[in-house]
Amino acid sequence: MNERILVVEDEKELAELLSLYLRAEGYEVTVCHTGMQARASIGEKEPDMAILDVMLPEDDGFSLCRRLRQTSFCPVMFLTARTADADKILGLNLGADDYVTKPFSPMEVMARVKSLLRRYHHYNSGLAQSQPVKEYDIRGLRISRISHSCELYGKTLALTPLEFDILWHLCEHQGQVVSSEALFEAVWKEKFLDSNNTVMGHIARLREKMGEPPRAPRFIKTVWGVGYTIESR
Repeated sequence: MNERILVVEDEKELAELLSLYLRAEGYEVTVCHTGMQARASIGEKEPDMAILDVMLPEDDGFSLCRRLRQTSFCPVMFLTARTADADKILGLNLGADDYVTKPFSPMEVMARVKSLLRRYHHYNSGLAQSQPVKEYDIRGLRISRISHSCELYGKTLALTPLEFDILWHLCEHQGQVVSSEALFEAVWKEKFLDSNNTVMGHIARLREKMGEPPRAPRFIKTVWGVGYTIESR
């Protein structure tokens, strides 16, 4: 069955352009122009992916992302004319998987959509079971590649596929410092840009879910100017 993608964009010409490109790739597309329309659509049937404009009539993309994350881990991509890093970090902290700034190339958006959906389906289909059995238990943090589950002190953590992959990569390299560039390219499978704050936003969201003290995290530690590490002891 073709994936259902929800496009929420108040610029009707832009929404129609995205819809045309997505349908040409075989996706089922639902277009909404206001936040309230989008909430009604989500209530009827959750999408396999959501592309959300940040600034919308009646509601905003951030609120819609919060709504989606209550029940779904489907990929979420923000589209926005806002370029401030604080806005990008906020979106990623809410559980978004990608953030595209207007103006953009529709072909770039299509490539990102395909990449996010591939990663999402790989996570949910259990394709990693064909790999050697692996599980880490680091001071009460237990993460399993086989069941795609993560627990902290016996409590299940509700991680998005990207958050799981970030944490897994850090656990794989426990005791080592992983640079932001290496982490991004290992998880996102794309070239890292110096101005990219995507990793920082997702690390902040992971720490929040883990209840990590911002100034003295017990697990994901920042090595300033270098990257991130999970100490083995």
